This record gives sequence, structure tokens and C-alpha cells, in this order.
Amino acid sequence: MHVVRWWIVAGVIVGALGVGGWLVTSPQFLASPDRIRLSNQGGDPIRGKLVFAAGDCASCHASPGQSDRLRLGGGLALASPYGTFRVPNISMDPQDGIGRWRTEDLANALLNGVSPGGSHYYPLFPYSSFTHMRGEDVSDLMAYLRTLPAVKGRPPAHELTPLFRVRRMIGLWKLLYLRPGQLRPDRGHDDEWNRGRYLVEAVGHCAECHSSRNILGGIRSNTRYAGGQDPEGTGFYPNITPTRIGNWSTQDLAELLRTGNTPNHGRVGSSMADVVTNTAMLSDRDRTAIAVYIKSLSPRPTPTP
Repeated sequence: MHVVRWWIVAGVIVGALGVGGWLVTSPQFLASPDRIRLSNQGGDPIRGKLVFAAGDCASCHASPGQSDRLRLGGGLALASPYGTFRVPNISMDPQDGIGRWRTEDLANALLNGVSPGGSHYYPLFPYSSFTHMRGEDVSDLMAYLRTLPAVKGRPPAHELTPLFRVRRMIGLWKLLYLRPGQLRPDRGHDDEWNRGRYLVEAVGHCAECHSSRNILGGIRSNTRYAGGQDPEGTGFYPNITPTRIGNWSTQDLAELLRTGNTPNHGRVGSSMADVVTNTAMLSDRDRTAIAVYIKSLSPRPTPTP
């Protein structure tokens, strides 16, 4: 009887752990759309166009092989240590894109990394940064997306190693690396710095590229903005802390964001060229704010590739 009792206790503990694990890894929807001032009918598409540019949306979601950056049919293949991801269609096509989405659905995707059907999105979609966006910017972005053309066609499925096909496991990743919540103004800095912080940390998601990652794909905090190897293992994103660009002025950085020209008479290339195509659409004031914030970053040594 003593052995049987212990088996029962062990079974209860294992069952409780299983139920607890299932609950903590479940996708979490927004508790209340009102909390982040969402509007399914409102939103300003003119402001949304600037959110779209600052978020670099077209660089990933524009259909490859054509020149129109506003045809958001997806399909771009992104290699990674976990397999090949394919960027989804976010055009207004009601079957293959997001034409049937409400603003709340977009908010759940951007802020919580959750699909309308209740599945986790893979964190290659940088919702760990987008989660800090303001609700009004989400509404404006949706208003702008609704002005863009519908594109037929759904990209092929991801091709991932077996372990990473289990989306439920992403719930554990979120427990470690997703910190939801809007960025609140830091009263120790002025409005310009706070605007730059918001554009860099939330909408622009700059740390997602300019940092190194651990084996789980989480950003290593001691390398944040200090550079990192690209997911395909073929290049290295540069260090943008003062360790690397400390001699650049705020004006130098703002000029790079406008033209792609560096102060040493070089020019950015690769994926940063796409970023500049978007940041060139922002106002001088926003580009300067981004530069001010980046200039304030703590210096960090460049990690070994």
C-alpha cells in the first residue's frame, strides 16, 4: 500500500505539472482592447504610413521578385539555425492575407505574438519589440494597411526541424523573453530622447538585428546593440554603440538614416539599405530623435562572431 500511495502522489504531481505547463504556455490574448485604445473603425492611414515605414514592414513582407514594396504577398525565405521560415502574406486579400482581420487581431499579433486562431507566432516576427508599441499606432497601421492592394497567394509552409514545429513550445520562449507593455516616458530625459527610444526599441526593433542571440534565439543582454551574426550565418550586423560609432555625431547618424551615407564616405548595404529606404520617409525630427537615442546607448564590446 505504501508503494501504491507513492505512485499515486507521483502521478498527481506529474499531472499537475503537465496541466500547469499547458496553461503557462497557452497563447495570451489582449485582456481588453480598450486598454491600448484600439479602434476597429478609426485610425489615421497617413500616420499609419509612417508607422509602416518606421517598422520596416515592406522589407520582409513585400512579395519577392517584383519592385512594388506595397504588394505585401509575403513569401520571402529566411534561413535560420532552426530551419527556413517564410514570411506571410499581410495584404488585404481575405483568403490568403489579413483582409478579414480586425484591428484587435493585428494588435494581438504585434503585441502578444498570437494569431487570430490562437496560435503562437514564431519570434522571428519581432513581437518582443513590437509589444512595446502604443495602441493608437497599431490602429493607424491597420488603417494604412487597409489602403494597400490585396495580393493573391499564400507562401509555402515553414520548413523547420521537428522540435521547432511544436508551436506550443514558443510559450516557454515567451516566458523567458517576452515582456509585454508599452514604453512609458522616462522623465529623466527630454521628449526627443523618449521619441527616439520608442522608435528604436519598439517600432523600429533595431535590437533584433544589432544584437547576438543565445541557443534559444533570445537576445543576449550583454550584447544588446553591440552587433551579432545574421540568422543565415553569412554576415555580421555592426555594433552601433559608442564602442563602434562613438566618433559619429548625431547629424552623421541622422544623415545615414536619410541617405545611407556614412561619415567616412561609405554607404550602407544589404538589409540596412532597405531600412534606409524606410527611414528616409520619416521626418527630420524623427530621424534626429533616433540618432539622439542611439548616441545615448551604453558602450559595449563587439561579440565574437
